[in-house]
Amino acid sequence: MFKKSKKKIKEVLTVPREDRRILSNVPDPENIRGAADRRGIKDGRVAEEDKDPNYINKMKMLSLRYVADFEVLIIPEDFSKREGLRTTAVDISTTGLLVEMSDNTKIIQVGDTVKMHFDIPAATMPEGFESFVKLEAVAVRIFSEKENGQSKKMIAFEFSKPLTDYFQKKRWGYSVFMASSLLFIAVALVMLMRVESVIYFKYNKVLYFYSLVAATFLLTRYLFGALYREVRINPDFTPGVSIIIPCFNEEEWIHRTILSCMNQDYPIDKFEVIVVDDQSTDGTVEQIEKVVALVHKEAERYLTKERLRVHVLKENGGKRVALVKGVEMAKHDLVVFVDSDSFLEPDAIKNLVPPFQDPKMGGVAGRTDVENKYTNMITKLQTVRYYIAFRIMKAAESYFDSVTCLSGPLSCYRKELIIEHTDAWLNQKFLGQPATFGDDRSMTNFILKTHRTGYQDSAICSTIVPSNMGFFLKQQMRWKRSWLRESLIAGTFIWKKEPFMALFFYVGLIVPIAAPIIVLYNMLYVPIVHNVFPTTFLMGLLLMALLMSVAHLLFRKSKLWIFGFVFCAFYEFILLWQMPVAWVTFWKSTWGTRETPQDIEAKNKKMAKKQKKNPIALESQSMKD
Repeated sequence: MFKKSKKKIKEVLTVPREDRRILSNVPDPENIRGAADRRGIKDGRVAEEDKDPNYINKMKMLSLRYVADFEVLIIPEDFSKREGLRTTAVDISTTGLLVEMSDNTKIIQVGDTVKMHFDIPAATMPEGFESFVKLEAVAVRIFSEKENGQSKKMIAFEFSKPLTDYFQKKRWGYSVFMASSLLFIAVALVMLMRVESVIYFKYNKVLYFYSLVAATFLLTRYLFGALYREVRINPDFTPGVSIIIPCFNEEEWIHRTILSCMNQDYPIDKFEVIVVDDQSTDGTVEQIEKVVALVHKEAERYLTKERLRVHVLKENGGKRVALVKGVEMAKHDLVVFVDSDSFLEPDAIKNLVPPFQDPKMGGVAGRTDVENKYTNMITKLQTVRYYIAFRIMKAAESYFDSVTCLSGPLSCYRKELIIEHTDAWLNQKFLGQPATFGDDRSMTNFILKTHRTGYQDSAICSTIVPSNMGFFLKQQMRWKRSWLRESLIAGTFIWKKEPFMALFFYVGLIVPIAAPIIVLYNMLYVPIVHNVFPTTFLMGLLLMALLMSVAHLLFRKSKLWIFGFVFCAFYEFILLWQMPVAWVTFWKSTWGTRETPQDIEAKNKKMAKKQKKNPIALESQSMKD
């Protein structure tokens, strides 16, 4: 999705241990392996519990293994901590650990109970598990592996209790208590400050009115986000689903995207994946062909040849053209749009479709998490922002069945509605310029005019976000332009929706647009003209950051919560000032992060202007490029 930089940043990802079965989560059409077999359930109650989705999901989480490389201190019985054995973890799950012994010592035998001390590094396991652990474990298997001609002794340990239970009584419990306390304090302080706004209202009506409206808007979003409840899975409701993956120059991630989409726990006779390449100029098509061949070879009995199709456009037409082509090829009534650098959880589709039991539901968005969250500070602050944007903001809109953006990484639509609006969507123009980005917001507007839109928090995908500052700022500018354009369009019909949601929307439109003026007034005008330090204003910003951070801590129990403060500071000093630029350039159609026809045209015009000014220097630069 993003144009590659000259200096490649290595993304830090959590790496699950590969399953020998490519489609390990797909229902077996021949019933050779049931869900219980795939999850490693060992007790005798399998037949009944195999039918319970909650039980299966719990077993799945407990059995997931992750590649590891960190030091583990093992203390056998009758050994002191100083005499403990220092080993290296090879992989880890919530129920056990596999370690490599540095020598062939026979101190530990199968069945022995030991104490284990280890620190789980960030990115080894999912967010929230990065912590120090001290607990008992039992050796359940000892074996040898050969690598480079050398034999290595491996010991598998089973924890005395799952890490989920261990953390619940340790750090997670403290995190929830601290987050709840801070959340209560933050809300109380915000309300107290708004009482101050009422008292001093007569001195500056415009400023204090904005302050009251902004605070009310923010608090009600968190309130309705907390009240949100998703539609539960109905085992008897499994409509046909076609996943559409549009891609352009995505050779690095497309392999994983396709596999995650094919490896869905969903009936195979009601499910297909369609990949549409928009004339990529790198090795994307070759990567697609490799993964397709791999899937067909390893999982033919899952009818993959009928369920996985690829189409390469004859010429570059843009993301919307690729999506429409995929919809035209789709066999089923529901179509799911998935970005080519996004990866679905195995139960994402199963959790995404339940709201469509309502015939008036036109589109549903899933939750998008950040996959490369631990790469650097840029990705860490986006991690907190993404989670709050979905779990709080979209959830609050879903409370009124009016989600205003069914996001590109994972969204589902009724096929008939996409077809109905195809021409308008493909030919959309704004102030005479083609609308080449903001395709998700644009289609959401078409759907929202006549139907409801929702959000499913358990339908989860993760995506690769920009780890390069330049690309991140270009992405944010593009998003602000599309937000402003599509919000102005939505403003012409949203008043027909539920009254509180309409008020919610218009306030949410005005507050960000006016924000730069309010910040300038408080940070510059008041100190310079009135010689008053903006203590109250800065306290308000701090409380806004506190709300975001503690909400993330409450739900995710992650050490990354502190980056909510970082994001708010970054927003106020950097991202906020993109808004005035968006005001005067929101009709632009260039992406800035990929070579669309509009980007190429803009680049050529820019080069032409430079050539007129300095033709010799430009020719020299072109030779270097």
